[in-house]
Amino acid sequence: MGNDSVFVYSPDLLGYKFNDTHPFNQLRVQLAYELLKDSGCLDDSKIVLPRQATDEEIMLIHDKGYVDAVKKAGEGKLSKEIGLNYGLGTEDTPIFQNMHEASSWIVGATLTAVDWVMEGKVKHALSLSGGLHHGFRGKASGFCIYNDSSIAIEYMKQKYKARVLYVDTDAHHGDGVQWAFYDDPDVCTLSIHETGRYLFPGTGSIHEKGAGKGYGYSFNVPVDAFTEDESFLECYEKSLWEVADFFKPDVIITQNGADAHYYDPLTHLSVTMKTYAEIPRIAKKVADKYCSGRWIATGGGGYDIWRVVPRAWSYLWCVMNDNAPAGRIAESWLTRWDKEAKHPLPRTWEDETGIYKPIPRKDEITSKNRATLEKSLYSIRKSS
Repeated sequence: MGNDSVFVYSPDLLGYKFNDTHPFNQLRVQLAYELLKDSGCLDDSKIVLPRQATDEEIMLIHDKGYVDAVKKAGEGKLSKEIGLNYGLGTEDTPIFQNMHEASSWIVGATLTAVDWVMEGKVKHALSLSGGLHHGFRGKASGFCIYNDSSIAIEYMKQKYKARVLYVDTDAHHGDGVQWAFYDDPDVCTLSIHETGRYLFPGTGSIHEKGAGKGYGYSFNVPVDAFTEDESFLECYEKSLWEVADFFKPDVIITQNGADAHYYDPLTHLSVTMKTYAEIPRIAKKVADKYCSGRWIATGGGGYDIWRVVPRAWSYLWCVMNDNAPAGRIAESWLTRWDKEAKHPLPRTWEDETGIYKPIPRKDEITSKNRATLEKSLYSIRKSS
């Protein structure tokens, strides 16, 4: 197996765009790509072009009727009423031109990453445009049309007979992927997210454990609002090591939403770049121990596209390549984007200290999260 990594990218992946005011903005993929290039961290020899997913591949997870509706919607031929039945034309997932084509590029990019890893050409692959974890079999949801992670997992099961561990650190629960494999003992899902008490999609409690033969293969660690780096990383690191040791996967696929950051406008967590530097380091170690290094990473949520997402996602690539960016951000990147940015751009890879006031309930939140973690892992701790 190669010791290398590939970065799946082309401008075709930037066409997934609802409208100019929608919080989901794929410009962040380009921003991360350019930050890596300007920082000397991404060599052209590592860039792999994506392909478009076929309808058959999309239908590994999604119903034909739904795929047909997405196509019609993107051509302006779907009635509003039928669209809403499929979750299309809502505030979250408005209809846009060529939405099927744009979405199938994203699925194809993640499948490209999968093939490079599963064919043994590289150990790690990064598909930043993917991670659309809220899409359901027959319904769009939460900014997600086709669920590339679910499709990639089913594809790996069928084509490579793989046992797959899916790990989701987006602030929103990875509901679409969890429900797609809820009764499947060959897929284990682990989601560390903000509690659904005040946040979409409202699911992801510790009691969602799987069903039938899949019972015991679904893990959720819903952390409290205002959780900070230390507690988030404690929940992530402990759960990932213990779940991987229990499940013994052939491959790990991680969803790396960057919306748990304090600056993110849609969530209530308080992590900083410290967390985003650590998440991939731990994933890589776990993949090395249990999967001969096989690790596919996608993007996901992340709605502060200027101050947070480019740096957070750049860390993924840098860790894959044993590189640790530090110090000042590349001047050329700052100059190119300074005028367009909605916030002053960060000047350093790390966050400045004191970006938020001390959280008064820190100890209480930490102990509550520990109790949640204990309950979430109780079934495998009890049996070990």
